[in-house]
Amino acid sequence: MPLLIQNRGIERPSSTVELFDIYPHLQENARAFHAKPLADVDPKCLLYVQQREFAATTPADNYVSVIGSDDATTCHLVVLRHTGSGAVCLAHCDGSSTWSEVPLIVKAVTSLSNFSKEGRLELHLVGGFNDESKTSHKLSLSLLAAFHKQKEDIHLETCCITEMNDMVADGTHRPVVYGIGVNVKTGDVFPAAFPYKGPAEQLRSARTFTGGQMADIYDSSRGLVKIGPCKWSPNLDIAFWLSQNDDTILKYLSTSPMAEPPHFVQHIKSTIQFLLEHPNSDSLFPGGQPQLYHRTEQGDWERATQP
Repeated sequence: MPLLIQNRGIERPSSTVELFDIYPHLQENARAFHAKPLADVDPKCLLYVQQREFAATTPADNYVSVIGSDDATTCHLVVLRHTGSGAVCLAHCDGSSTWSEVPLIVKAVTSLSNFSKEGRLELHLVGGFNDESKTSHKLSLSLLAAFHKQKEDIHLETCCITEMNDMVADGTHRPVVYGIGVNVKTGDVFPAAFPYKGPAEQLRSARTFTGGQMADIYDSSRGLVKIGPCKWSPNLDIAFWLSQNDDTILKYLSTSPMAEPPHFVQHIKSTIQFLLEHPNSDSLFPGGQPQLYHRTEQGDWERATQP
């Protein structure tokens, strides 16, 4: 079925400008969304999703109250929720494989909603801006098109993307909202920033940096974050980047050099350092098993022993 807006099926738009022209209420909703203050989320109830990851759970989850992700410039943050079961998924999409990623997001929510006949699937899209290379615009359109192709009815509720998530500061375009959270209990979606990006932040960044595909990082039935196993080969050439200045790293390793958050370069350097310290990924996954993390009574994520 097509994507629906205000309970009516829509034609696939040729541009985001066309979409917002036809549905001006989406513009109003987007302005209202990015006018909200940044929420302060307690890390002890947070499940953080990095680039090219997704996580899904239900309101019955005793370990996670908020799923969140940030540092999105041209990337888009996707929340899909079933209003009957309350099952919700958050994904951080960078355009690497949109057409294969969207079905994973839909399946993650529908598989947790099997016993709920009432309710509907609601979609929230946030991210991108008016970048020079139009990377944001291409990702906006491909996400809309991919959701349009799903067999389930999907209702577009929030569409704070590309030009509706754009601001100009000191002559430079940048996103208004870089990060969002979704309250697992209520379904509320809100702007947020997350200083804590764990567990296993560097390992997860290394997986994406070396070309890993979209990954489901959470087993909601057991309350476990699961990472890997990941595969990469030794690459000493990347040490080159550690000696480069910030502008060079931004120019060559970012899709939006002028709009990155302040910690971007340090994040890249620490990821490269991690890869140099672990040239063979096999050593990080004994027996080819994923790394598992469970939440302690204090609310921290702690490495779990294999069951």
